[in-house]
Amino acid sequence: MLVQERSTPKSPKSQIRDRTRPALRPNRFSEAKSLDFSTWVSENLYKIFTVLLLIATVAALFFLRNVGDTASLLCFETQSKNLEKIEFPQVNWNSIAPVTDKSSPYANFRTEQWIVVSVSNYPSDSLRNLVKIRGWQVLAIGNSKTPSDWGLKGAIFLSLEQQASLGFRVVDFLPYDSYVRKTVGYLFAIQHGAKKIYDADDRGDVINGDVGKHFDVELVGEGARREVILQYSHDNPNRTVVNPYIHFGQRSIWPRGLPLENVGEVGHEEYYTEVFGGKQFIQQGISNGLPDVDSVFYFTRKSGLEAFDIRFDEHAPKVALPQGIMVPVNSFNTIYHSAAFWGLMLPVSISSMASDVLRGYWGQRLLWEIGGYVVVYPPTVHRNDRTEAYPFSEEKDLHVNVGRLIKFLVSWRSNEHKFFEKILQLSFTMAEEGFWTDKDVKFTAAWLQDLLAVGYRQPRLMSLELDMRRANIGQGDRKEFVPQKLPSVHLGVEETGTVNYEIANLIRWRKTFGNIVLILYCSGPVERTALEWRLLYGRVFKTVIILSGQKNPDLAVEEGQLEQLYKHLPKIFERYTSAEGFLFLQDDTILNYWNLVQADKTKLWITNKVSKSWTTVSASDNSDWFSKQADFVKKVVSTMPANFQVSYKESITNAQSVRICSSEVFYIPRRFVADFVDLVNLVGSLGIHQKVAVPMFFVSMDSPQNFDPVLDTMIYKRNAPTNDSSTLYSALVPAVHPWNVSSEQDFIKLIRIMAEGDPLLMELV
Repeated sequence: MLVQERSTPKSPKSQIRDRTRPALRPNRFSEAKSLDFSTWVSENLYKIFTVLLLIATVAALFFLRNVGDTASLLCFETQSKNLEKIEFPQVNWNSIAPVTDKSSPYANFRTEQWIVVSVSNYPSDSLRNLVKIRGWQVLAIGNSKTPSDWGLKGAIFLSLEQQASLGFRVVDFLPYDSYVRKTVGYLFAIQHGAKKIYDADDRGDVINGDVGKHFDVELVGEGARREVILQYSHDNPNRTVVNPYIHFGQRSIWPRGLPLENVGEVGHEEYYTEVFGGKQFIQQGISNGLPDVDSVFYFTRKSGLEAFDIRFDEHAPKVALPQGIMVPVNSFNTIYHSAAFWGLMLPVSISSMASDVLRGYWGQRLLWEIGGYVVVYPPTVHRNDRTEAYPFSEEKDLHVNVGRLIKFLVSWRSNEHKFFEKILQLSFTMAEEGFWTDKDVKFTAAWLQDLLAVGYRQPRLMSLELDMRRANIGQGDRKEFVPQKLPSVHLGVEETGTVNYEIANLIRWRKTFGNIVLILYCSGPVERTALEWRLLYGRVFKTVIILSGQKNPDLAVEEGQLEQLYKHLPKIFERYTSAEGFLFLQDDTILNYWNLVQADKTKLWITNKVSKSWTTVSASDNSDWFSKQADFVKKVVSTMPANFQVSYKESITNAQSVRICSSEVFYIPRRFVADFVDLVNLVGSLGIHQKVAVPMFFVSMDSPQNFDPVLDTMIYKRNAPTNDSSTLYSALVPAVHPWNVSSEQDFIKLIRIMAEGDPLLMELV
């Protein structure tokens, strides 16, 4: 309290005069000051203005709150908060006194494997089952909702009073009625010898009652599994988060904490990479029954009051996350190894349903600083759905901030040289960015000090690879795994059946032919069939070019005359310089792409051994047309370079004969593209027909005995059956000729019959 002197202080004006003038004797008879209103106003004008401004500010604030102008009010409050400076905690890491257990009955108890749960009610059956797991000590953390007489044989229980007596700094920050009080339990476990902490809840049953069967409990020593682990590809630098449920067979479900803008990304991985095991310091398990989903999923996917019972693929391999890519991590079914114990801190200034998810993202980013990573494991527990309301309001911090948080964390960098300093710096920066408040900055400082006080040693830093140029992923580094598609729930409708083999095949076909350009010549009406052909073959070939006798820009159909279409091919080759090869197909021939997978994409493919497709005609015994074509061929052969000419003459021994090929289907690999272009240039303006030019080019480029025989078994008839053309078709051959498609009805008929080899085609009709 300030105590004023009884003597009246000098006015400001008199003080100024005293400092600027020589001392004079006071005039006892000076005039008294005028007390009229105008004089009083003039002398107190600044005070009046200050009071009026304060009244106006209060009135404006009251008006904004009552009128409901939320935007203006938030702007005002935001500016006010910006004025509140967040202080960076100053911690002397070298002067932290040890904290030992002197108050609990377990002061001398030590064990390495702990299960930490929060309890608000009497022990559940799931919790009783957790106590029975061999080699693991259950630690139950109470809160203000926990019955005072709570007890369970085999479990250690810490009430609010016992938690307060342990001497931990974090207790001062923890709410009384929340599961985040598990933070005390983590410290207690570490204080009593913990090397692994299984973060669990009291509604999940460990499958087969064996934690070690599902997780990698041992990372070093004899019991460690030193196997390579499948890892998400880092090939896409713009991908920062993944939905792990897709990998385990559920593409229409997403975990709590996945940004809602990523929910629609349901595609399977084209390929994975691998990483050596041993540093999966955080291990996230999947839950059958009721997985860890958010309230948006819970409220929109229920078709009634029945409980969820969702199953994941128990045989899918575990999968790791590379640096730069994150995954939601929860506090229901996760193992933390000692190297990641610092990441167990549950934030206190955000909603409870967001606390563990934000902790997971925060911890993953820091995990990269010590060379660790997160691994997601197949179903490890079965959680029962109690069909109780999910508190959407408690997830507000997730749906508003999590997407922005992930981008922030991936881009965050620190120059600190000690790991705990980095942790504190990140928490401070997150408070500045508004992801949590300064309360969590202070809480982080208290948490780190408590860790050191109970004997925990901070891990060593390792060099980060985030800013280094990522190595290219070669073909040999790519690992395939096609997830199953298990029965699921989508918008309240159950998805049943499995199509994993069909999806696996489609992915394999796309991988085989994805970099091959398909050039399709349409002789029929393109306005009726062009889109259908593109729809059919575009599922497998990334690029489909359609040519026709008449150009149609609206349908992206290019002009080309079939008689000399080979002259148009070099222009296409030039546009796709990175393509592995080019496959030509006429629309009267059906391509069964699933039977071409084993073909050698570095060799030429053509129907040289297909009867009635490839023939030799004597020019002297036929019409003038053949004689003229033979003369053109002689002229071209005479100008060929030695390598082409030798190859041609080894195959064509009779100079008076002409090789004819209908050329409905053939393939040119990348290594023969330049040769093909050179031969087209040799033809020049000569009117050699496509049926003559193509076989001439092929035998000039390589010996027929080197052609890949993939097309040798195709079905080839001069004319289609008169009764039912479907009798001609077989899904066991590489191609079928002839086949007519001139309308949408013809296309639907074709799709249905081709579905014998590719069942997923039925999705198109």
